[in-house]
Amino acid sequence: MESLFGSVGLGMLAGVGCGLCLGWYLRGQFGSSSRTMMSALRNSDESCMMGESGEFKMILVVRTDLKMGKGKVAAQCSHAAVSAYKQVQRRNPELLKQWEYCGQPKVVVKAPDEDCLLELLTHAKALGLPVSLIQDAGRTQIAPGSRTVLGVGPGPADLIDKVTGHLKLF
Repeated sequence: MESLFGSVGLGMLAGVGCGLCLGWYLRGQFGSSSRTMMSALRNSDESCMMGESGEFKMILVVRTDLKMGKGKVAAQCSHAAVSAYKQVQRRNPELLKQWEYCGQPKVVVKAPDEDCLLELLTHAKALGLPVSLIQDAGRTQIAPGSRTVLGVGPGPADLIDKVTGHLKLF
């Protein structure tokens, strides 16, 4: 019985020792990055406060002449948001971080037709804003190749408002 307790105790001691070593190793690997992240969050408190008041945002412009159903609009807006996110992730990761830390504001507005969507696209590009124009595959409600949603941003709210500020909410 005593030898059984001795081997069980030795196994427990070895397990605790391995756990401590693994914990110290993982803290060394990931501890500094989590401290860096927390530092960045603390340092961005001021920009987050400004972001909540609209410093950075993304606008999704939906064509109303296509008469898409609610689910279709949601899917097309999702395509535009993901596409815009990927684009900014590659081109301006610092802007993306600020937008993310501040709640990722997104607003959906209406455009009457394709011509309006293309005018907005041209204006946004001229201002250097990220844009994402979505064309539908045509498998469900609308014709293939139809331009459905324009994503503008994420970017500075004052610039985005120059492009889309006159449009009504969807």
